[in-house]
This record gives sequence, structure tokens and C-alpha cells, in this order.
Amino acid sequence: MPARDESPMIEKNGMFAITGRPNVGKSTLVNALTGEKIAIVTPKPQTTRNRITAVRNVNNCQFVFLDTPGFHKPVTRLGKYMNEVVSSSVADVDAVLLVVEPEARVGKPESLLIEKIKALDIPAVLVINKIDTVAKGKVLEVISVYREVHDFKEYIPISAKYSDGIDIIFETLSQFAVEGPPLFPEGQITDQPERQIAAEIIREKLLIELDKEVPHGIAVVVEEFKEKGIVLHIGATIYCEKDSHKGIIIGKNGAKLRAVGSMARADLERFFDAKVFLETWVKVKENWRQSEVQIRNLGFGNDIL
Repeated sequence: MPARDESPMIEKNGMFAITGRPNVGKSTLVNALTGEKIAIVTPKPQTTRNRITAVRNVNNCQFVFLDTPGFHKPVTRLGKYMNEVVSSSVADVDAVLLVVEPEARVGKPESLLIEKIKALDIPAVLVINKIDTVAKGKVLEVISVYREVHDFKEYIPISAKYSDGIDIIFETLSQFAVEGPPLFPEGQITDQPERQIAAEIIREKLLIELDKEVPHGIAVVVEEFKEKGIVLHIGATIYCEKDSHKGIIIGKNGAKLRAVGSMARADLERFFDAKVFLETWVKVKENWRQSEVQIRNLGFGNDIL
């Protein structure tokens, strides 16, 4: 697994939750903070479903980031679980990063998250992402609006896409770190099992390739993850909620599934630094997002359920 370790002499550590509504760029920020692709990124809302832990050592401090799902109004049991992941993630951290877009208004998701931050009395930093898309004056308006609703410890304009402002985040968060040894061993950049990383990479390509309601009803489970000689064999089952969705995922003469497999295999080989043989199958589990049992069976819910 790729590793980054800029200073093994760790004297401090800090755990930080990254929160916000869907599609504000939380996962892009996590990847920029770690310098590795830890979290999958797509234009689709609710891409992140589980809490993802990412680790980066800078100078004498180990920073542990919790990438959380986008906070939203849930319409399925899975959606409720995703919001519960957010709530549990902010409950025991050294500080919270609330990521927002450069819009001079406080929306409902942001208001609810601020309420949680206030109730838990946790230091919070407002991170204004996507500043590359607006004029500087707009950012000042955003800061003014959010300053009225909460006393954030810092207001940091960034562009996660271009890694602009990332160094300021590290400088700011270092003040909330505590003295102590590293929480993760040298070289470890995430707590995600390799099977989960592989499953998420495959799901990312499905989200990119598929339209409308199909992506949200998809889950990927890696059934085989085994080195055979110099080749890493990965076998994954793609679950969807309807027979009609199965046909869309496979595509005419299997074209769509082959395209997804080709893109996924390229990313898997880069991440695991190995030749990958990838096999995928598509199965139907009707309305699995509404079943707590199925949610557990497909690998969700272990964080908080």
C-alpha cells in the first residue's frame, strides 16, 4: 500500500472530522491532505458512504482525518446510517472541519452540523472550498455570514482540487493536536482494509459511468483478493436493486461492465502497485438500502449500528 511519512519523530497527534453537505469536496480535500487517493471522488452526491480514516505525518505531528458522508435529508435506511456516521464522527475528535461552498448563506445541513458542534463544544474550523470558482470578494461575504452563526476558530479559503491552502489547514490544526505518540504506525495512510479500497475503486467507476437513480442503489463487495504469483486476483460482486438496473450496469453485450472493469483495473494497479486480474459479477438485492440486515451484510453499519 502507498505510504507517506515525512517525519518519523512524532511528538503530537490530532484527530479531525471533515464534515459538510454532499458534493462540497470533502473527499477531494482528504486526498489533497494525504497526498494520496484515499477516498473516491465523483460528481454524484452521496459518493462517500462510510467513514474513511486518512493519516498524514507532517513535521512532528500525526494528523488523522475522518472523511464523513455528506450530511443530507435521508430517504432510505442507508441514508439514515450515513448521517449517523457523521454524528458519531464529530463526537470524539480534537476539532471539526466544516467544509462549505463559496455561497453567502447557511443552508439547513450546515445549520444542523453547527448545532452538533455547539452541543458538543468542539473547536471548529470553517473551510471554504472551491475558491477557484469565485471572486475574492465572494469569499469575504461567506466568512461574514458564517461568523454571525458560530465562533469558528479559523476561516480558511481553499481549492482542494488544486491543493491551494492545504498548508494553512495543517498549520491551523496543529494547535489542536495533543502531546503523545502516533496513533498509526509509520507508513500507514488509512485504516481501510484492502478489500474495501478495491470495492470503493470499482464503485467509483460505476458512479462515473451510470446515470440517474442507478448509482445510489449499487454496492460492491470484494469476494476474492489474493496474490497468485505476480498477479493480484480480485473478484467483486456488484449488487443493485432491480433487474432493470442489472441490464444497465452490464450494458449491451457487456460493454458497460467491461468499460467499468477496464477503468477500475487501471486504478487498482496504480494503488496496489501490482498487475491486477479483475472479475466482476452483477446480482440483484431488491431494496437493500431499506433493510438494516442487508446494509450490514453489504459492509455498512459496522461503525455505528
